[in-house]
Amino acid sequence: MTAVVVRVTVHNLHETSRGETEFALLDVREQEEFSRSHLLLACCTPLSRLELIVETLVPCKETPVFVMDDGQSEDLDRSARAADALTAMGYRTVNIVDGGLKAWSDAGFVTVNGVGALSKGFGEYIEVVRETPRLPPSEIKALLDDARVRTIVIDVRPTGEYRNMNIPGSINLPGCEVTYRLAEVVKDPGTTIVINCAGRTRSIIGTQTLINAAIPNRVVALKGGTMNWQLAGFDLEYGSTRPVPPITEEGRRIAEQRIRKVAETYHVRFVEPRKVAQWRSEAAHKTLYLFDVRQPWEYASGHIPGSTSAQGGQLVQATDEYAAVRNGRYVLMDDDELRAIMTAHWLRQMGLPQVFVLKGGIFNAAAVLAPRGLAEGENGIEGHASTGGISVAEAARRLENRAGILCLNVGASNRHRARHIPGAKWVARAYLPRVRPLCPQSKQIILTAEQSAHAALAAQDARDLWPDAAVSFIQGGTPAWEKAGLPLETGMPCALCPEDDIWYRPYTDLNASKEAMQGYFDWESGLVDKINADGCVNFRVCCA
Repeated sequence: MTAVVVRVTVHNLHETSRGETEFALLDVREQEEFSRSHLLLACCTPLSRLELIVETLVPCKETPVFVMDDGQSEDLDRSARAADALTAMGYRTVNIVDGGLKAWSDAGFVTVNGVGALSKGFGEYIEVVRETPRLPPSEIKALLDDARVRTIVIDVRPTGEYRNMNIPGSINLPGCEVTYRLAEVVKDPGTTIVINCAGRTRSIIGTQTLINAAIPNRVVALKGGTMNWQLAGFDLEYGSTRPVPPITEEGRRIAEQRIRKVAETYHVRFVEPRKVAQWRSEAAHKTLYLFDVRQPWEYASGHIPGSTSAQGGQLVQATDEYAAVRNGRYVLMDDDELRAIMTAHWLRQMGLPQVFVLKGGIFNAAAVLAPRGLAEGENGIEGHASTGGISVAEAARRLENRAGILCLNVGASNRHRARHIPGAKWVARAYLPRVRPLCPQSKQIILTAEQSAHAALAAQDARDLWPDAAVSFIQGGTPAWEKAGLPLETGMPCALCPEDDIWYRPYTDLNASKEAMQGYFDWESGLVDKINADGCVNFRVCCA
């Protein structure tokens, strides 16, 4: 089938976004640009890394893809460049949204800011509709200080975030693990359970998860999470090594009793392995996501080939980081269905129409879905292993004599700031057209990044922009340079474009200001009105 690239209006996109057919909307600006303003259903897919991540986000190449940028940076022409890249990768129908974000805004349609707005807004919606109980930090602290009251704090963030900073003495049960492993840490129905995250959303979802599972304990969310705890003047713990408690047979039995009732109450749907095998055979024509919702280390020890590691809590918290296609099929899997059930019951309420739990779990399904055995190791989104390039030793030899050599780091700006090849200039790959007029006489260009594939893609762009220059990239990128023990510099002495490739979340920044934290709370709490005004998503919250 021949690839088709067409230009469409924002009104065409607006109509599609309210329909029931599959489509993906890719905003190809950098993440910080995206965070300032974007469409609710847009997936942040920066042109700078597009080829490295898009096949995971849009696995079916017959899915209609809409691409858009700000509609104003004509010299970068990112939508058209993204369309060229997508068609070269085999995507069949690519729609360039004429006028991009500016045209959408000028037409009076709704925009949102931040990152993960849809999932965050869903959490806020749950709090409003279900009246999820929450308490401010001062009342939580009083509970913890009262020896007459048994209180436990459970942090539902991924382990990496938990270790960054946490409420002193809290226990880490990430996402859907909170129901699955609860009996390992809470034995007494008289214990008050406090659920926290860094801000609001995961606290709300975690608290309501236990309520949905009919836990006999009192369960409340810490309003505002660790950020609000800090704003209230209370201490945080840093670098905790307390592990996620292992599941016991008795704990799993209790969890199963609770979770099977959730499956029945919330009408969770199951799918047989043979049906999934059929869907895999149709995946070239119909989007199929296979998400393994267990912990990353469990996934690494063995998983269904073709599945993606997506911790259940994070899949609910940041759905657009895993899937860009609306109205596709989602199959959730784990070893015994239980964590997949808890994840599925939320995704269904989020309005995703085709969410299923793999019946029997991955080990029972292996004979059908993994006849050659389970795969091992972490899945990645880097893709496109690069070939060619020059060795670190050759790059170092060339850079000894810098006359006429332009060394560009197209990797993440924060990594460049932390350490980079001496003399290297930083630029996001998408901005390379603006570098050409600044350095028109460059006869040798050496590119590097955190991954060879990223640098190789930028090298191809540079060859088109500097046809008379010798362009190469460093095999293994900056990490290989570092591993070789070669000199490194720190800081950002020369950035050739805005440092807008990363949106820094206040809840992961240990030095975030009070204003940034409060602004984040205000943003989250305002999302429900934005989503209602947009009208393209219908949450289906079950008030059991």
